[in-house]
Amino acid sequence: MRLVRHPVLCNYYVTYRCNARCSFCDIWEKPSPYIQLADVEQNLRDLRRLGVNVVDFTGGEPLLHRQIHEFVGLAHDMGFITTLTTNCLLYPKYAERLRGKVDMLHFSLDASEKEVHDRGRGVACFDFVLESIRVAKELGERPDILFTVFRENLADLEVVYREITQPNDLVLIINPAFEYNSVETGEQLTDAELDYLSAFGKKKGVYLNEAFIQLRKDGGNHIAAPVCRAASTTLVISPSNELVLPCYHLGEQKFPINGELHTLYTSGEVQRLAALEGRLPQCEGCTINCYMQPSFAVEVNKYFWQALPSTLKYNFTKGTWKRMLTR
Repeated sequence: MRLVRHPVLCNYYVTYRCNARCSFCDIWEKPSPYIQLADVEQNLRDLRRLGVNVVDFTGGEPLLHRQIHEFVGLAHDMGFITTLTTNCLLYPKYAERLRGKVDMLHFSLDASEKEVHDRGRGVACFDFVLESIRVAKELGERPDILFTVFRENLADLEVVYREITQPNDLVLIINPAFEYNSVETGEQLTDAELDYLSAFGKKKGVYLNEAFIQLRKDGGNHIAAPVCRAASTTLVISPSNELVLPCYHLGEQKFPINGELHTLYTSGEVQRLAALEGRLPQCEGCTINCYMQPSFAVEVNKYFWQALPSTLKYNFTKGTWKRMLTR
């Protein structure tokens, strides 16, 4: 049973450029412009008309855009729940300007040791994460630590939790790594390792969408009976001001927005392509978290019920449910 039939999330790519060189990501390899304020203003108005609740300003590294605080502030003032994830290299510089404008502020950290984390990210950013935590707390912000889990860093979860997130009263978000296109993320987690994550996710101050675990045990999305609702729950806007369908990672087509996002998204051409969500050949076995999270929230099935407890736990902890009530 479908509960919500309009998009709820916008992944707004401010640029594909990045000042890190993560081994598990290829976005930084793409040439890219930067989004423009006039486009953002018009697109946010159309996103509200379409029913979107959450705007995730992403990249690349979103803090490379010198106007990022203006974009986030505008969305926040319009009543959207705002999210932003950063490698922290630039956060201390932008922290004051971002203050109070980001509802879900995520700092990426994938290891408990500086050398290991920096090697995986391709730049020396571990110390910047620790400094960003200090700066954010001084400003009264409540960042989360986003930990992308691979087989090789599984053991680091406990150390990061014990030595970094708990002493600083931060939420630890467990983000199981996913594969897409030709990006290699190493050996997939075994069922025993997935069970370990499930148990870890029940700890105080830890967020793990349990449906992510079940989906991986089920072999990901299956095109014969897709669970992915990427295009009908999530709008993806590129740095070139294009609507990307059915999703960024497996995008088949790009449509210039030209100030008409609402008209474009509701057009027959776009909706026919959106109807192929989860059914394209490359969708078989997909476990991409950024599209599965909203997919699990709009349709009642086993994944909906598995995702619900952790979603309620996180939103209660962060207080974002209050923002939802004022929309």
